[in-house]
Amino acid sequence: MHERTPETHVIDFRAAEQLLEARDPRGAVQLLDPVISAHPENTAARLLRARAFFAAAQLRPAELEFQIVLEREPDNAFAHFALARTLQRANRADEAQRHFRLAAALDPRPDYLAAARFDDAG
Repeated sequence: MHERTPETHVIDFRAAEQLLEARDPRGAVQLLDPVISAHPENTAARLLRARAFFAAAQLRPAELEFQIVLEREPDNAFAHFALARTLQRANRADEAQRHFRLAAALDPRPDYLAAARFDDAG
C-alpha cells in the first residue's frame, strides 16, 4: 500500500466523482473511505460519499452522511434535497417532506419547489 498524501486524497476524490458518474457507487465509496478517515472534516467528500451510498441503495449510510453534512452546513439546499430523497426511498414520507421544503426554501429551483409541494395541504 502506498503512502497516502493530500495529493492522493485529491486524486481519489476526483476518481470517486468519475466512478459515481460511471455508475459505480461502491467503487466511489471505497475510494472515499480513506479520504474521509484522513480528513473527517471534508464536507465535500462526505457529500460525495452520501451520494454514492444513495446510488448504491445503501439508504441508512446515505442518511447518516447527509445528516453530518447538514450539521455542518444547515443551509446546504442540495443536502436537504438529497436527504429528503433518501428518506422518501426509505418510506419515511413525512420526514422527507420537511427536508424537501427546507431545500426549496433555501434554493427555489423548480425541481426543489415541485418536490416540496407547498400548495398541498399540510
